[in-house]
Amino acid sequence: MSLSDKDKEVVRLFWAKVAGNTEAVGSNAVFRMLTVYPQTKTYFAHWKDLGPGSVNVRKHGKTIVNGIGEAVMKIDDLQKGLLSLSELHAFQLRVDPVNFKILNHCLLVVLAITFPAEFTPEAHVAVDKFLAALARALADKYR
Repeated sequence: MSLSDKDKEVVRLFWAKVAGNTEAVGSNAVFRMLTVYPQTKTYFAHWKDLGPGSVNVRKHGKTIVNGIGEAVMKIDDLQKGLLSLSELHAFQLRVDPVNFKILNHCLLVVLAITFPAEFTPEAHVAVDKFLAALARALADKYR
């Protein structure tokens, strides 16, 4: 599914609202992922605390959401714009790409909870398509 110009604009406008709440959104999404999909904990075995308020969960969540914000700025060419992140996840971190989809799902749930008025069906569709495109771009170096 490709992003239309309208989708891109909806994503940009919606993500501007997320930008002021990166740590809360990110940490809630990461905590939800670790709780609902416990197999993802294997990547974070070195963290002593995987709880919702832990320093590592908050920091990593904020890093992820800030990274998504960077991707929003590169929305017209995600594969080129996310090349270094794709290489990092594929060659150094060795994250199974299925986890990008898992995190995307958790993030959509958190966005709906955090922004109930703003996360309209139109925003939901556009953000979902964007996150799917982002996951594909991150998985590019796995092929």
